[in-house]
Amino acid sequence: MRPSHLALAVLVAAVWGVNFTVIEIGLAHFPPLLFSALRFLAAALPAVFLVGRPKVAWKWIVAVGLVLGVAKFGLLFVSMDRGMPAGLSSLVLQIQAVFTAVFAFAVLKERPSRLGVAGMAVALAGIGVAAVDEGASGPLGAFALCVLAAACWGASNVLTRKAAPPDPLNFMVWVSTVPVLPLLALSLLTEGPARDLDALAALDWPGAGTILYVAWITTVFGFGAWGWLLRRHPASTVAPFSLLVPFFGMSSAALFLGEPVSGLRWCAAALLIGGVALASFAPRRQPALEPIKVPTSIQES
Repeated sequence: MRPSHLALAVLVAAVWGVNFTVIEIGLAHFPPLLFSALRFLAAALPAVFLVGRPKVAWKWIVAVGLVLGVAKFGLLFVSMDRGMPAGLSSLVLQIQAVFTAVFAFAVLKERPSRLGVAGMAVALAGIGVAAVDEGASGPLGAFALCVLAAACWGASNVLTRKAAPPDPLNFMVWVSTVPVLPLLALSLLTEGPARDLDALAALDWPGAGTILYVAWITTVFGFGAWGWLLRRHPASTVAPFSLLVPFFGMSSAALFLGEPVSGLRWCAAALLIGGVALASFAPRRQPALEPIKVPTSIQES
């Protein structure tokens, strides 16, 4: 990989890691479900008019939009709004790799190797350590919602494998059109019209900036650059850079939000990232499909 391509891969990981700190800042301006809806609205417009027609069936766009956009991001934003720290969120979401492997085994009949199963066990141990750390300092309910968000991310990864989109950026932009109305409806029902209107009436440059970052920088630039790298390098070369996301997530949260990083949290990070690395890159038995070129850990969020 050329130095410029290496720098771009690290930059994307940094963008995705810092995204969790930006979400935390944005939640001070918007209710979580409204914030998530605005994020997808900004990601879809005007990009949907620039990327061309969808290149996969609508059933896959709708399915991924509901599971990834509504369920995964809705749960993540609510989790963080209820007290889940930004840095810890960036770490716990990496358990999506384990959920992806489990769902792929159940749906696609992809059997993980013994090394892959060992990696899942190590990652789960890391989640256990993180839960102990969070239980000592924060709400376990918010932690559980973040784990559920990771499970939804795993399910969306399997749906995306089934869809096999030839253009990841085109796919993500069209997927972003799906969650907007469901998230707005959920926000009106659970957060209330008055709270939503107050947040929109108080919109300022910092609040608008958080929306633009999570929509255009994290989604449009992040996925576009990642897809560009994957078209030029093997997935096995590019994918390991996604393991840098928790490093940037925890570091930016500590730097900009003053979020403490305990010894237990570093231990959890080592176990979870090490386990995810084993589970992600161990050889699989009887692969059902060729791997599609999408990142295994986000954004993105």
